[in-house]
Amino acid sequence: MKLLKWYRDFNELIMFQHSVFSLPFIFIAMVVAADGWFGWRLLGLGVLAAVSARNYAMLVNRYLDRDIDARNPRTRNRPSVDGRFSAGQMRVMIVLNALVFIATAYAINRLAFWLSFPILAILGGYTLFKRFSETAHLVLGLSLGLAPIAGAVAVTGTIPMWSVMLAVGVMFWVAGFDLLYSLQDIDFDKEAGLFSVPARYGREATLFLARVFHALAVLFWAFFTAQAHLGLFAWLAVVAGAAMLTYEHRIVARDFTKIDRAFFTVNGYLGFVYIALIVLDRSVA
Repeated sequence: MKLLKWYRDFNELIMFQHSVFSLPFIFIAMVVAADGWFGWRLLGLGVLAAVSARNYAMLVNRYLDRDIDARNPRTRNRPSVDGRFSAGQMRVMIVLNALVFIATAYAINRLAFWLSFPILAILGGYTLFKRFSETAHLVLGLSLGLAPIAGAVAVTGTIPMWSVMLAVGVMFWVAGFDLLYSLQDIDFDKEAGLFSVPARYGREATLFLARVFHALAVLFWAFFTAQAHLGLFAWLAVVAGAAMLTYEHRIVARDFTKIDRAFFTVNGYLGFVYIALIVLDRSVA
């Protein structure tokens, strides 16, 4: 029972369900790089790298944000704040997940190993940006946008241009929905002096910028599709992504209380729809 409780608390701490945002795009890149199935070994290593990297990023975020989260009514009951995990325990878990990520990258190939260090720096640095720059939303987007580049590197040992296009698309996609999500904390961010776009520029400017970011996401996904010479189903993935993001903005604009629904449901489904269509595209190519 104690182990089960620890697992539940840890899952709440790192919010593992948010992995649905980055995992599909790692495997999209791997499928495209391999022009199909990339093998069980890379599947296992890819999952291990993705999970350890995301655990590391979330643990660093929770560790550094303990003072902020304790003052925010929406986050004051997080395990990092209410005593379920001490600062010392989180430091140990941060180091362990970083070591697992580096070791996994080493097992993949030489380029993956050397890239693991700057990737960890970016993943760990995101949470600091909101204390001094509105670009924190883009830094978070970059953190998840590294996923498809990592996927391509795992298969080819190189960084093809199409993976960069896909990564930029993911960056703008994540930054856009992070802008919408951060609308929940607009009042608190103002009081705390945090540099979120909603706190600095208001609700309407945030909604407009989120629409711009999502338009850019769709544009770069189209660039990726063309650069990788993909087929009809890949183009359908771009269209589906555009339709789902449009629906997301309609949800938020119509009812401000539905941000959680837009954030989790729509964006979660988007990644799985996208990878399903890419797999189908490579299967019939």
